[in-house]
Amino acid sequence: MGPPTGKEHPTSRMAKVRKKLGETLVGWGIIDANALADALAFAKEHNKRIGEALVELELCTEDDVIKALATQFGLEYIDLDKHAVDREVLGLIPAKMIEDYSVLPLGEDGPRLKVIITDPLDLETLDLLRFKLGREIVPTLAPLSKVKRFIDKFVNPQGDVLSQTMASIDLQAPEEDAEIGSKTLQAEEGDAPIVRLVNLLITEAVHTRASDIHVEPMKDRVRVRYRIDGVCHIRDDIPKHMQGAVGTRLKIMSGMDIAERRVPQDGRIKMKIGGGSIDFRVSALPAYHGESMVLRILRPDSVKVGIPALGFAEDDYQKFLKIIHRPNGIFLVTGPTGSGKTTTLYAALQELNRPDKKIITAEDPVEYNFTGMNQCQVKDDIGLTFAKILRAMLRQAPNIILVGEIRDREVGDVAIQAALTGHLVFSTLHTNDAPSAITRLIDMGIKPFLVASSIQAIMGQRLIRVICTECKVEDPNPNPRTLKLLGFTEAELAGKTIWKGAGCKRCGGTGYRGRVGAFEMMTMNSQIRDLAFNRSTTTQLRAAARASGMRSILEDGKLKILRGVTTPEDLLRVTQAEGVMAETA
Repeated sequence: MGPPTGKEHPTSRMAKVRKKLGETLVGWGIIDANALADALAFAKEHNKRIGEALVELELCTEDDVIKALATQFGLEYIDLDKHAVDREVLGLIPAKMIEDYSVLPLGEDGPRLKVIITDPLDLETLDLLRFKLGREIVPTLAPLSKVKRFIDKFVNPQGDVLSQTMASIDLQAPEEDAEIGSKTLQAEEGDAPIVRLVNLLITEAVHTRASDIHVEPMKDRVRVRYRIDGVCHIRDDIPKHMQGAVGTRLKIMSGMDIAERRVPQDGRIKMKIGGGSIDFRVSALPAYHGESMVLRILRPDSVKVGIPALGFAEDDYQKFLKIIHRPNGIFLVTGPTGSGKTTTLYAALQELNRPDKKIITAEDPVEYNFTGMNQCQVKDDIGLTFAKILRAMLRQAPNIILVGEIRDREVGDVAIQAALTGHLVFSTLHTNDAPSAITRLIDMGIKPFLVASSIQAIMGQRLIRVICTECKVEDPNPNPRTLKLLGFTEAELAGKTIWKGAGCKRCGGTGYRGRVGAFEMMTMNSQIRDLAFNRSTTTQLRAAARASGMRSILEDGKLKILRGVTTPEDLLRVTQAEGVMAETA
């Protein structure tokens, strides 16, 4: 039994007991119980709604989820591919409101106004529409991607040049793709449709503050996503027949071998955008449906933020300055990929970058170039490894050394020897928190007494999103379960205001704009050094660090919530507190 048609969702059904979204989809035969269990686990792990998880895992389509939500909430489902909206009707809601809130007027029903929305739980938008339009609103449902596409096409036809460019490219048969891609894209004409499409894709991503562009081939389409403030957002789908041409164009721009599709490749692109020069690190990875392409956008300004802008609390800020001005020892920054470790270390190096200091870095790869620093690129294919560069560095008489990452015992041993011979060494390590970095180094095979004597401090960090200042509003009903999972007590919350972003054009409707760090700073003392020397557990090291005044990442994030910097939901997203349950609506 498949999903019902839109006409089978009268609003009078709202009063009935609602089945859960997953149960509805299982009942329709769109997913099975095992798929639902996988989606629930994914939603719980990534703090997503079950509908978002199902679509992201490609267990069902966005249309399926919206139809199920329509049934669940007793609303009418509108298929915008088949349902026309008259231009006269569009004038019932101001264009700016349509764009800002992703809603569409559908028609008048006496004194009431029928409106397409994309989220039945977004009661704030419905209240706002009632207030600003002075009318009773009858909500209907349609997928967000289709609503946005309709708005771009009919409400703001100049606003989506990317979709227009895709539409302007002539359709080609799949068997002709490869030949067309290789011939058309060899030319450098700026007006070639695929060239324009790729350039627009890159330019738009830069203007929307994205850090990555993901071009991902699927079975029947090519999905384009932008990572903005650490979270991936679906931009659009490129038709499958354009896959070969787009991939070839990106390879030509980044200097890759366009004939090689069997092995991973890396390249770089340099483009002038908005009056500035921006580098892109490009990666091509052969996947089941074709090569997945990822462009990392390297903005020089993003790592030149300065230490005050990183988001330190005042006490941690003073500790950080004191540590980086020490004459020798190792300072480690830990955290998963994408947690801002490189930005933090570059901020420290810029603070120390003075004519009387010699700074040498070993990086893989060198992403940002800084005046006054000697930066060395690791090239494993010719034997120029971290360890080899480090040994050569010591003969260059540096004051300060940056090692991109301590990956193995050899690099760790050389870094420690450098610290013990009077150098200040900065590096990163992939661990979940600061105390576990000590046990990680010892597990690599580095002698405990060397770890204990050489390390000055270890800092763990995560990046949390900042509430958009344009649409920042008080949250009158913060989720009590989220607050409980974060460990808030009634005393901590007494007299405090929890804030959130309502969503506006400036932040793209997300409610967030920009990111800051949440930190834990573990400064070594005699007790922690003794524990390291005796191979103590991470739990014992953490207890000693807490006793000496270390504030955990979670506690630092809670302070930022109470100061109105971020939301409980976003802190929960990055700290992954135990016991988080998926929202199943």
